[in-house]
Amino acid sequence: MATIYKNNEKMQRWLAIGLLVLVIATFAALVLTPLLGKGMELSEEKETLEFKLQQYERILATKDSVTQALENLREQHDQQGYFNTQETDALASAEMQEFIKKTIVDAGGQLSSTQVVPASSNNKLDFDSIDVRVRMTATSEQMRTILYQIETSAPFVVIDQIDIRPLRGNRNAVTRQLDAGNLLSVNFQAVSFMRKKPNEQ
Repeated sequence: MATIYKNNEKMQRWLAIGLLVLVIATFAALVLTPLLGKGMELSEEKETLEFKLQQYERILATKDSVTQALENLREQHDQQGYFNTQETDALASAEMQEFIKKTIVDAGGQLSSTQVVPASSNNKLDFDSIDVRVRMTATSEQMRTILYQIETSAPFVVIDQIDIRPLRGNRNAVTRQLDAGNLLSVNFQAVSFMRKKPNEQ
């Protein structure tokens, strides 16, 4: 009888231990495993965020040097005189008209007229264009000189919408034939650029 009681007590003890192990295993499967998985996921996310933060810190560290490099480039452009430095569009237009007139006259051509085109602004860029329409007459040699002088000038001037037509020659009094004229009628648009003022950008 005592032996049976001891065996029952031992069996109950093992049964209790088995139930405890089962409860622990169930708890681990239902609670601990997802928590561990979530912890590993959060750890990986933390490492990713730390890596991105280090990248941003490196980018910010180079901000001053990049800003300085851009400022140096701007100063170089200004020193090379590519842009018109007048304070207003009107002054820039007047300066360009005077330059074109002098260039044509010095080359021996004849200026018929200049007309300022209303200033145009490109919102995506930090400069405005100064446009002047020009009508003139000149020989082909004079025209070559004029175009070269304009396109190699500072501030930078671009020749656009050029139209060149030969003028009719004079009629020969003896032969009554038209002499081939060397004069050209030339229309073109000259375009210069000036930086926008800080409050216009």
